[in-house]
Formats: sequence, C-alpha cells, structure tokens
Amino acid sequence: MKPKLLLRYSKELILTLAVVFLFTTIILLVTGAPVLAVYYHIFKGSLGSWAKFGHVIKTWIPLTLCACGLLYTFRIGLWNIGVEGQVMMGAIFATAVLRFGVESHFSELYLFLSILAGIAGGAIWALIAGYLKTAGGVNEIFAGLGLNFVAQAIILWLIFGPWKRPGIASMSGTELFPKALWLPSTFLLRISPIGIFSAFAAIILTALMLRYTRIGLCLKAVGNNPKAAYLFGVKPQPYMLLAMIFAGGFSGVAGCLQVTDVYHRLLPAISSNYGYLALLVVMLGNFNVWISPAVAFFFACLNIGSVQLPMMLQLDSSLSGVIQGASVLAALGMQAWRMRIRSNEVGAFYE
Repeated sequence: MKPKLLLRYSKELILTLAVVFLFTTIILLVTGAPVLAVYYHIFKGSLGSWAKFGHVIKTWIPLTLCACGLLYTFRIGLWNIGVEGQVMMGAIFATAVLRFGVESHFSELYLFLSILAGIAGGAIWALIAGYLKTAGGVNEIFAGLGLNFVAQAIILWLIFGPWKRPGIASMSGTELFPKALWLPSTFLLRISPIGIFSAFAAIILTALMLRYTRIGLCLKAVGNNPKAAYLFGVKPQPYMLLAMIFAGGFSGVAGCLQVTDVYHRLLPAISSNYGYLALLVVMLGNFNVWISPAVAFFFACLNIGSVQLPMMLQLDSSLSGVIQGASVLAALGMQAWRMRIRSNEVGAFYE
C-alpha cells in the first residue's frame, strides 16, 4: 500500500476510535459508572501482565486469521457470514484427526495433519456456501447463516454422541487430548509459535495475493463490476468459489488452533464467536490487510480486559460488545462521510 494512502487510513482509524471512546464515555456517564476506572481495568485486564498479554494474543490469532480470509470474499463482493461455521468445521476436522493420534507415538505428524484437516474442513464448508451462491442463486448471507447452525448442530451431536466423554456427555466438550497432541508453547506467554507464525503468514500471503497476483486483480475486477469482468474474459463464478475457499481455509486454521492450542478439546462454543467478530474487524479496518490486524488486537484487548469489570467494578462485561458495536457504527459513518466528500469533489471538478 502507498504510504500516503496508509497514512490517510490511519488518520481515519484514529478519528473513528476517538468517536468510539467519546460515545462509550457518554454511555458510562449516563449509567453512573466510573469512566477512568473502567478504562483502567480494561487496560490492566488485557495488558497488565505477561499472562494476560498472552491471552490477548491467543484471541488475536484466530481473529486475524478469520479477518484475512474475509478480505478475499469482501474483495469480490461476497458477505461471507458463514465464517463462524467454517471455524467450527475446521475444529471438527482437526479433532477427528487428533482422535486417531491419541494412542500413537507420532504426535507431531498428527498435529501437522490436524492443521491440514482444519484447512480442508473450513474450505469445504465455505465451498458449499459458494456453490449454493453460484449454482443455485442462494444469497451467501442466508447460505452462510444456515450452515453456521448446521455446524453447531454437528458439534453438539458429536459431543453428546460418538465423541462423548467416557461415561458422561456434557457441554464441557469432548475428553481432553493428551499433552503430546497440544501445540508446543512458549514458557512465559504460553502461546504457540505455530499460531503466531500462522497469523503473520496469513497477513503476508493475503497482502501479496490481493495486490500482486492475477487472482487478486480478478477478485477486484469481479467485485467492482462482474459484468465488465465477464466481458474481459474473467468468469465471476470460479473466482467466487476460489475466494470462499481461501476464506474457509484460513477460518479452518483458526478452528484447528482453538482445539490444539487453546482448549485442547472440542467444545460447543469452540469458535468463541470469532467469526462474527472478524466481520466487525474487517469493516472497522476499512477492508485493509495491514490495518485489520491492528483492529483485531484492539478487539482482543477489549474481550480479555472486560473480564475484569464484573469483578472489580460490578459492571457487566458486555461493555466490550457496546464498544465493538460503536466502533463499527463509527467506521460506517466515516465511510459514508468519505464517500460524500469524494462525490462532492467529483461534482466540483465537472462544474
């Protein structure tokens, strides 16, 4: 990205965040909550120690992976709401592979295969939504939402059925995997280097793919004007499916990491709503591959830091959701304001 363009986006992001904090402060004042104490405990709860910072990074990794995948579908004009289900299916496929490795001495091999299985699970689930869109004319929003519910139902069926814990089936999930099937983590932060590498690899790969490859150019062409792209020999349907595969693959990796690095088992809430949250991350990041990871870090700090509010101030932790929602509204307002300025500039030019 050009430095001037990146600087402009950064200024808009800072202005958006300023509007968000102003809106949040007004809400806190109206409810009688101590404003400075709320912000202090959110900061302390997320960055107050190395352990808390480690939890923030563990949240940032799947958020960033899902956001990178969404950039492909947004580039071609698809609203991949099904990213939540794609995370779940990645976790399911990874769990299926790891179950074969419980009594094996080749744990590293099964961990590697679980990552590939996670990619396959997310990609297949996204491909189904893409096929319904391209072949059946089903809106990707409705297809994605429907597949999210199906994925959730599959997880519940597995936890209470074939994969239930010995002698008991509960919402606590499947049986914990042995430590040999956990991704190795650093001693201080307890973060897997493989997870961090996956997130940064996704950022770099997405940036290169969208900017410097024919695939990225075709995705942009179809997203801007599918009819014109078709006239120039670019068929929209194959590229729509390809964008969905990329999105599902990255989301599947996020689901795999939730199993192998965070919970070490399959849970009903294995996705932690990161798929839905990633949609807000990308929109607030102005669909930019370099800004979205920073927004994901901001949202991760909110999610982890807000846990302190009920304990320290007797405030509901849902305040982080208020801030996240206000962030998106502010971002959409900034986008509308920017489009209005551009339209006025174009009108003044022709006058």
